[in-house]
Amino acid sequence: MTAIETLTNSTLTIEPKLLKRWTVQDYHHMSELGILNPTERTELINGQIVLMAAKGTPHVTSLHLLANQLRDRLGNTALILTQDPIQLDDFSEPEPDLSIVRGTVLDYADLHPRPRDIYLIVEVASLTLKHDCEIKDKLYAEAGIADYWVLDLKNRQLHIFRHPISTGYTSHLILTEPNQVSPLAFPNLSIDLTSILPPVF
Repeated sequence: MTAIETLTNSTLTIEPKLLKRWTVQDYHHMSELGILNPTERTELINGQIVLMAAKGTPHVTSLHLLANQLRDRLGNTALILTQDPIQLDDFSEPEPDLSIVRGTVLDYADLHPRPRDIYLIVEVASLTLKHDCEIKDKLYAEAGIADYWVLDLKNRQLHIFRHPISTGYTSHLILTEPNQVSPLAFPNLSIDLTSILPPVF
């Protein structure tokens, strides 16, 4: 194998300390200047700009089922956001698939929800299960998000992360059908797992 072939087949790894960490302000400025491609969905994770995976039909179906159920049952008690930004700190502005936050849409006319505003974050995973359960869980835990769910479409399971500390969640429960779950902030609201998963044909 030639040196060129070896280089082509290897994976380039850069030390994290050599990478520039972009701030939320940098990120917004790049978007305003047109540096970021408007056709590509991105989010800012720990100072790095990350491309988001495309949303398949099962993903969209589950997200609608969950969002509709929460809106119907919570009414004006809380605001349900889907694929909208939240700002965790100066270096992270993810766009979770769903979040339940305090207040009304007008409360966020000039800023995105912060951790103190957030009751629940949900990511719907078809191709992103590892990323959602091993990277985003630490991000949300560090921000103090008390209740974080990952809906695993492939295995028809719900990962429930709770009790955050600075290094991650100390509780990780995997729920299977036909069980039910309630958000920590709304214990009287029971959600049947099957009711938020795509039908099996």
